[in-house]
Amino acid sequence: MNIAIHHREGSFSDHWINYCKRYNIPYKIVNCYDSNIIQQLKGCDGLMWHWPQWDSKSILFARQLTYSLEQAGKKVFPDSLTCWHFDDKLGQKYLFEALGINSIPTWIFYDKSTAIKWIKNTEFPKVFKLRGGASSENVILVRTKAHANKLIKKAFRRGFNISNQRNIFYDRISKFKKDRSLENLIHVTKGIIRMFIKKYDERMRCRDKGYIYFQDFVSGNNSDIRLVIVGNKCFGILRYFRKNDFRASGSGIKDYNHKLISIDCVKAAFDTAKLLKMQSVAFDFILQNNQYKLIEVSYAFVSYNFPGYWDSNLKWHDGQICPQTAMIKDFIDQIKM
Repeated sequence: MNIAIHHREGSFSDHWINYCKRYNIPYKIVNCYDSNIIQQLKGCDGLMWHWPQWDSKSILFARQLTYSLEQAGKKVFPDSLTCWHFDDKLGQKYLFEALGINSIPTWIFYDKSTAIKWIKNTEFPKVFKLRGGASSENVILVRTKAHANKLIKKAFRRGFNISNQRNIFYDRISKFKKDRSLENLIHVTKGIIRMFIKKYDERMRCRDKGYIYFQDFVSGNNSDIRLVIVGNKCFGILRYFRKNDFRASGSGIKDYNHKLISIDCVKAAFDTAKLLKMQSVAFDFILQNNQYKLIEVSYAFVSYNFPGYWDSNLKWHDGQICPQTAMIKDFIDQIKM
């Protein structure tokens, strides 16, 4: 066996390489951005590549490379079923509805007039989102029809920046107020700079336009539930909302106490993971009318250590565990099959 790993420092690949070294598993470092990546993969049984949603280069070709390798009989992580809808809320809407997954009602419109007619007869508030973006940077609470109309006009004219530096800056201010450390002060300073000077990846991304996305607003919660499933293991976190806000993603306020998470939600996560057939999936659930409803999914996430996990029989197991290690274990098993 020989596993190809695209290494990006600070990503999942750190854990995958450490696992290979610890257990003497042959691996090869490759560069998926090279034009000769197919040649680099000769003699390898599979490719593992943690590509992020903010990387303008990987967005161009990661899915196409994945599918091409699968057609040639190679195993890939993430595979096509795992990554085709990554950072794509439009794709996820249709997927959830097609499979009958209990999710938050969502509306998408591809022309201005239809969207304007719809808001005349709908109730507010609603949640506006762009198809991509992490840490709630492109998530806005729309309280009035006037605000919705303004967003619709922008969506079908100039469009939106895929990276909302203003929201990111406000988050950095909030974190600095909670922890007045030098590190957080530096982040605030960088946030000011980024509102005026864009990073390379931001300059390379086109503005989002030509569609408008609204989702039902769910009141009465102070957190959402992030459940990560890799194979037969489920890891959980409560993610609390920002102060005087409705957004949990990116707040940095977490609780890993598994006793605070309903076993019904864990069961819903396992059931949904079975439907989606993903190698790795992070679910964001919220409680609405006494039902746990799915908000969105992602194959990648920022957490690396959990105090335990539920197995597929819903039994809890104590002990520090890293989901990224579970990923490479499962991937090796897939190759051996």
